[in-house]
Amino acid sequence: MPDTGGGGCCRCCCSFIFTLGLTSLFMWLSLRTSSPDCLLRKFYIPLNQTSNLTTLQFELRFKNTNKDKGVYYDPINVTFFGSPNKSHFIGNLTIPKFYQGHKKKATKNFTISDFDPKVVVQAIPVNRSTTTSFRVDLATSVRYKILMFKTKRDKIRVGLNFDVNGTVIKVNPKDLKLKSNANKIRSYYGQMGVFLVNFLVLGLLGFW
Repeated sequence: MPDTGGGGCCRCCCSFIFTLGLTSLFMWLSLRTSSPDCLLRKFYIPLNQTSNLTTLQFELRFKNTNKDKGVYYDPINVTFFGSPNKSHFIGNLTIPKFYQGHKKKATKNFTISDFDPKVVVQAIPVNRSTTTSFRVDLATSVRYKILMFKTKRDKIRVGLNFDVNGTVIKVNPKDLKLKSNANKIRSYYGQMGVFLVNFLVLGLLGFW
């Protein structure tokens, strides 16, 4: 019996689907974005000569981990609390919007003059050798620059509990990353997406 061409047609369809799957995977990897890292480097409330708390000083570091995508930051709202449960508000500050190139890092110092020193005094330990936990929350929206285009806004809501001592200085000298449960969920679904694409491609290879 001569070949009716059914087998060749099936192979062409499988080859087309396989190529389409690889193209989709390449496009997904090219357009996939990673949220920038926000880290607390320093936190300090100095005392003046009359032993009064004067200003809240802190330093943040922003890391764009995307290899080929820039990040446009909207104004960034940073809020400090005197307890992890956010029941004791200390003060906040809005950082002006800025742009960050791909694989770039930015370190920025800030000062909050209008804050509540009474909350700080009540929160810090009397014994300078002991520590207590403060809280910082950061909220903003970012857009990613891919080639000549900008993506839609992606909201970022991250926070961190950190320890301070009796002199109101951050105890851990290392950079502390602000985290969000939403980022964990996004990462999980991203891994599931890669798994499903790989499963589809391997299944088509086996069939072909």
